[in-house]
Amino acid sequence: MLYRASASYSFVLNETMSPVTHFLAGWLLAAPMPLSGREKAMVVMAAVVPDIDGLGIIPELVTRNSAHPLLWFSEYHHSLHTLPFALTVTLLCWLMAEQRWKTAVLVMLSFHLHLLCDLLGSRGPDGDSWPIPYLSPILHSPQLSWHGQWPLNGWQNIVITALMLSATFWIAFRYGSSPLELASPQANRRFVDVLRSRFGEPQ
Repeated sequence: MLYRASASYSFVLNETMSPVTHFLAGWLLAAPMPLSGREKAMVVMAAVVPDIDGLGIIPELVTRNSAHPLLWFSEYHHSLHTLPFALTVTLLCWLMAEQRWKTAVLVMLSFHLHLLCDLLGSRGPDGDSWPIPYLSPILHSPQLSWHGQWPLNGWQNIVITALMLSATFWIAFRYGSSPLELASPQANRRFVDVLRSRFGEPQ
């Protein structure tokens, strides 16, 4: 969605929790599914990729004191929180997956889980409720919003992230599967071994 250029840059520091929460949400969706590691990675990626335009904060911070600052974050962050982008991501994952339809459905669901999280709890420091331009760029309205949206750094998001972390650790302990397996099965096994050496073997 469009960000106001006047928003405080301290918001960027508060936002660091958001990608972690989205990542964990995608992982918890993918973890119990009978998918390959690559397909699970696609589902997790779909929960994070709507925020890829947030990388615009780098050139914006670099140029903010120049005569012609690049407001790539302020103006374009959340511009990819749209149905056309969701369909594009889903199509690409469908083409790359072996279990195409199962993966595509979960990717689409994971993407929309990201949108739901933002709709519920991503109010900016200036009070902006961050409406989501769901049909952009085809249509600029309606935009999705919720008047009860809580701040991105609010206690609700902290509690949700803590619960997701707890669930992630429990799945790793109980079933031997953690997000580390997306990058390295060996690292996942070591992590699970550490948990089980600390808390005992699951019954």
